[in-house]
Amino acid sequence: MLGKKISDRVARFVYALISLSLGIISITMMMVALWDIWVSVHEKELLVKALLDAIGLIVIGMAVFDVAKFLLEEEVFRSTVAKSPEKQRGTLLKFLVIIAIAVCLEALVFIFDAGKKDISNLIYPTFLLIAGVVVVVGLGVYHKLTQVDAK
Repeated sequence: MLGKKISDRVARFVYALISLSLGIISITMMMVALWDIWVSVHEKELLVKALLDAIGLIVIGMAVFDVAKFLLEEEVFRSTVAKSPEKQRGTLLKFLVIIAIAVCLEALVFIFDAGKKDISNLIYPTFLLIAGVVVVVGLGVYHKLTQVDAK
């Protein structure tokens, strides 16, 4: 019993540390994106390129921040509560939705960027967008197949 309590506290501490680190990284990414826009505006550089780069950094930063928040909520604050299969299913869906949104947004940014540079590179972000759509469809199938009838 004592070993389980110590193990649980160590795990919670490690997850808290990971969440804090991810949060700091994500905020730093967003600040770098805003700084790049600021520099681009004041140095009369290509603003559109800076904006597209900033969107990419902010989207990734948002996804990383959501993962940090998810870990903090699920592994630090709720780790002592036994999770029902329904709660575990909801947690998995929430996590994968965060990933799917980030992948699709990043694919859109890459599509706009490739369209401005070299149209022959458009195939790679298109495959990324298709992968994001497949993740969303897979989530829908998973949700439908694991749905509990409340009759």
